[in-house]
Amino acid sequence: MYESFFGLNEAPFTLTPNTHFFLKSETHQHGLEMLLWALNNKEGFIKVSGEVGTGKTLLCRKLLNSLEDPFVTVYLPNPHFSPATLYCLISDELEAALESASPANSEIIIEEPKQLGSVATDQHVLALGNIQKALLALAALDKQVVLVIDEAQSMPEDTIEALRLLTNLETESAKLMQVVLFGQPELDETLNSKSLRQLQQRITFQHEIRPLDREGVEQYISHRMILAGYSGGRLFEAKAISLLVSASKGIPRLVNILCHKALMGAFGEGVNLVTAKHMKAAIKDTESAHKPWWRSMPLPGALS
Repeated sequence: MYESFFGLNEAPFTLTPNTHFFLKSETHQHGLEMLLWALNNKEGFIKVSGEVGTGKTLLCRKLLNSLEDPFVTVYLPNPHFSPATLYCLISDELEAALESASPANSEIIIEEPKQLGSVATDQHVLALGNIQKALLALAALDKQVVLVIDEAQSMPEDTIEALRLLTNLETESAKLMQVVLFGQPELDETLNSKSLRQLQQRITFQHEIRPLDREGVEQYISHRMILAGYSGGRLFEAKAISLLVSASKGIPRLVNILCHKALMGAFGEGVNLVTAKHMKAAIKDTESAHKPWWRSMPLPGALS
């Protein structure tokens, strides 16, 4: 659309959580460092929370890309399902990981697992047993299993309780699986309920992703533009940045939306500078943006 006009190789402000654009801002880099440290030290439950659009999924994918051998990851992006489905999905993923990790022409012999906890159905028992067998086999291969769940706030309470049972799977010296939860603040509210206090107590490390401040927003824009191939001078004037910070509240997803629309406005006029007028038009056109006192004023050239 406007990429060639501004000398870009790709669109800099897409909404897809592309790790190529991961910015080592204070809040995101601290979160990544905490996660890697906790996992390398075999801590059990870890939680990352943040408001909608703050970059949780991007951080989640960056973590997954950072975990190399001996880590084995199981990734569940949308966990709104029953306990039985949770166990079956994890079991299938672990069996596939075990098949991939096992040396060629080798046979791993392990003892039958003991039944852990109180489960409601035979399906639970079977799936939980399969999970434990796979975990024991992977541990015998010196693999470290990490279950990563994104959008964890969508999990029903009984599914979260089923997840807690998995933390009972352990050897005499270590947990067989670590769990990382990414979720919106509603996840904190759910975990604070009395019925889930046992799981809450098992969370050893947690991190909250915070919105960017003005300096962070400017670094974010510059970082994305450079990675997209931009090599020119200043593209967003200071007044446009001020409006952007106010309207986005430092939420990266909103920054992306508003910058994209403002660039469209500048491109439409054939100018190489995003001005306050372009940013105002972008803000007025975006329902989720915070609109200051001028929000009801007509804007010449506003986006339709």
